[in-house]
Amino acid sequence: MTAPKRQIYLLSPKKYSPETIAVAFAKTSRSPETFQAIADELTEDSTAQFHEKWVVGYGHSSVAEHAVLHLAFENASRLAMEAIESNRLASYTEKSTRYQKWDRDQYYCPPEVEEGGYKERYNQICGYLFDTYLAMLEPVKSEVSKKYPPNSGESDELYDRRIRSKYVDACRFVLPAASMANAGMTVNARELESAIRKWLGSPLQEVREIGEEIKLVASQEVPTLVKYADPHPAMQNITSELTLLASHVDAGDEKMEPCTLVASDGTGEDRILAACLYRFGEMSYAEALRTIKDSTLPTKIADTLFAGLSKFDAPLRELEHSYITFDLVMDQGAYAEFKRHRMMTQTTQRLGCNLGYAVPLLLVNAGVEDEYKTAMDTVQLFWNELAQWNPDVAQYVVPNGYNRRVLSTFNLREAFAFCQLRSAPNAHFSIRRIAQMMAVEIKRVYPTLSKYLRLTDEPWQKVELENFAGTR
Repeated sequence: MTAPKRQIYLLSPKKYSPETIAVAFAKTSRSPETFQAIADELTEDSTAQFHEKWVVGYGHSSVAEHAVLHLAFENASRLAMEAIESNRLASYTEKSTRYQKWDRDQYYCPPEVEEGGYKERYNQICGYLFDTYLAMLEPVKSEVSKKYPPNSGESDELYDRRIRSKYVDACRFVLPAASMANAGMTVNARELESAIRKWLGSPLQEVREIGEEIKLVASQEVPTLVKYADPHPAMQNITSELTLLASHVDAGDEKMEPCTLVASDGTGEDRILAACLYRFGEMSYAEALRTIKDSTLPTKIADTLFAGLSKFDAPLRELEHSYITFDLVMDQGAYAEFKRHRMMTQTTQRLGCNLGYAVPLLLVNAGVEDEYKTAMDTVQLFWNELAQWNPDVAQYVVPNGYNRRVLSTFNLREAFAFCQLRSAPNAHFSIRRIAQMMAVEIKRVYPTLSKYLRLTDEPWQKVELENFAGTR
């Protein structure tokens, strides 16, 4: 008897709906038919009935992971984008403030400010910030051109494209969280349902409206799988109660440190190396750990772990048997890059103006420091008033240059990915400084394995000296 021939083929979304594909994959556990035969037998009604019974009724939610959607978000605020992009198991690409310029009217005005009587002043402040941004572009570009002059025969358009990120990088520090952005999101229906529930429970009306709109759009492709995506009352209550409890804790007057190591596993390296032995051997983990502690193998294993890997290759997953936690203070521009590392566990505080703002050295050298500082100080006065009324809505006016706190926990594998990518010369200078600061502590906690971190020869002090004129 001849064994069946191996087949690999696509269940194309051009032919089958996402819900149909999900059912076809789910049914293979109990059906001898091919995936294509199962899919061809399904109708909209039978697909819906299957999901109602197994996904909704019995809670077999993993089936919904086979239904994948590609969603486009346009003209949402960057503050709303934080909520949209807070889901770990999804993929995003967002309009860059480093490579594109913003027009004066490209900001979102939340309905709450009109209800609170702040609309006119809100628009004045946002307009002022955008006017300041636009006015700074040319003088800052001129300063950049001193170091990076145009090439012979290079057109103005090509030259601007080549140096744009260098001068726009500094000017964008004055843009508020209300600035509009576009993003593409690829997500499975299980994660999308969770995301919609979260968005619908947001304290921001913009995010709640986005949740309703996404539910409506998604229901055209996965009607059964998002039908019951509603706000989660328990999570809303938890948020309210914890906010109340936190309000009674004084922030204190501790010195603000950009990067503070607050926790790590002291035996992380031993556990990682033991896990490598465990994976490729037959011993118990306890025996592997004893071997690591009582032998000369650690260095040999470490060398082997990274032998032949390029900077684009991820090391073995055994590096995940570790953890390190940082309390970070970074400007909002840096956080826009930091939040993309969703394999970390990130806990952020609200955007605000209490932690001061960074002053890019390029703005000082271009002679626009006073305009920048005046704009930032003016915003703080308005933010103070808004925050007393509604601290969530007040976030919209906070510019990228203001600092915020982020608590982050991750494993050594993610540390390699983050530090190597964000310390690269083409990374935003704010995130380069943070990446190099974190690398210093990572090397101290993991002295053997961190020797294989591929970092640029640029200490964080050099990044700071060449790019910042302090914090105000």
